[in-house]
Amino acid sequence: MKLNMSPEEFRHWGHRIVDWIAHYLEHIRDYPVLAQVEPGELASRLPAAAPEEGEPMEAIFEDFERRILPAVTHWNHPRFHAYFSVSASPPGILAEALIAALNMNGMLWKTSPASTELEQVTLDWLRQWLGLPDRFFGVIHDTASLNAVHAIAAARFRADPEVRRRGQTLPLTLYTSELAHSSIEKGAMVLGIGLDNVRKIGVDEAGRMRVDLLEEAVRRDLAERRTPFCVCATVGTTGITSIDPVAEIASVAERYGLWLHVDAAYGGAAAVAEELRWVLAGAEHADSLVVNPHKWLFTPLDLSVLYTAHPDLLRRTFSVVPEYLRTAEDSRVVNLMDYGVPLGRRFRALKLWFIMRYFGRRAVAEIIRRHIGWAQEFAGWIAADPRFELAAPAPLSVVCFRLKSDDEDNRRLLEAVNATGRAYLSHTVLKGRYVIRFAVGHIATTEEDVRSTWQTVSEAADRLGG
Repeated sequence: MKLNMSPEEFRHWGHRIVDWIAHYLEHIRDYPVLAQVEPGELASRLPAAAPEEGEPMEAIFEDFERRILPAVTHWNHPRFHAYFSVSASPPGILAEALIAALNMNGMLWKTSPASTELEQVTLDWLRQWLGLPDRFFGVIHDTASLNAVHAIAAARFRADPEVRRRGQTLPLTLYTSELAHSSIEKGAMVLGIGLDNVRKIGVDEAGRMRVDLLEEAVRRDLAERRTPFCVCATVGTTGITSIDPVAEIASVAERYGLWLHVDAAYGGAAAVAEELRWVLAGAEHADSLVVNPHKWLFTPLDLSVLYTAHPDLLRRTFSVVPEYLRTAEDSRVVNLMDYGVPLGRRFRALKLWFIMRYFGRRAVAEIIRRHIGWAQEFAGWIAADPRFELAAPAPLSVVCFRLKSDDEDNRRLLEAVNATGRAYLSHTVLKGRYVIRFAVGHIATTEEDVRSTWQTVSEAADRLGG
């Protein structure tokens, strides 16, 4: 019976697993991008009950390679072009190992001074990279979805400070684009605002929120004695990466006293390249803004950053401090547990710090430029091929396209491409039509990978008679 792993065994398996990871990253193109298994196949091959006695690492690792790995969809594959393609860069992977080894909970400054202070420093570095003003205070959570909840909750608290004590009673209304991420609606559900009080504002031909329709909706709610309190703009919508006119939305927010939240989870990273800072034009007026380094800054999942111009208000929204969490340092430090729902906080800042130091801004900006350039090249191939059409503008590194055919043919095309294992693309529905999405965002993706994916798409269209 083993009660712990010896240092010698840990060292042996540590070296072996690092070697495996290095080989995996070097030869990842040998794997099919999309898992080639049927639903329930992996579960049927695993024991129905956990073991009573421990097993040797050799057997566990063998099952990882033989059973688990075939059921993996390889998000870290350079030809993973679905959703927003993401990548865990080697410095971030190494930092994850250190995070696990240190196993700190950064709920209080005292429980982890390194975690608390490095998070503040690193997020200020990132703020500078993005060209945001120094009034923004940053905090890390897992995903943009949770950060949306935090932003909406702070907006609600500002509109109704008594909500902490008696719960929500005001008829609050929230505004966002009809193309906004579902996390905004989920946030309204979780907080008790309700979907009936979310106004989904129409968009223009480029998929951007129409400011005239926003103002009409706000005025209508005011006339009905409702309380408009928050508007959420998007920089890089999930479906087609459209960029809302944030500066114009900010003007409406200021006129009517709305909290402006900017969801820049994907698109915000582009601002690391100085010539692309236009994507965040107007965001300097935001009350809160989210950007996800785990989307386009090569950081292993999960790490989402919430910036706010009102850190004290965010703290008052969430702070509940029982006696056992009070410390002598409280008046002199930031306790990050006060700025959100979670009490437990991983040392996520360490991996972002590793990545920012290892690459530097110039290299990160150059990789982003290349991704956008390759996406534009892919869009050019689509536009030049009479079988296809572009379905939406491609301002960043996502291209939406379709066969000039019906939805069923486009579904069959996507399924055929993904079944090859050579690439993985996803889809959306735009104006009632089925649209295929091609995303570039992996640090190891090359121009040859993009060409290979286009060849896979073209050959699949040939087989379908496209």
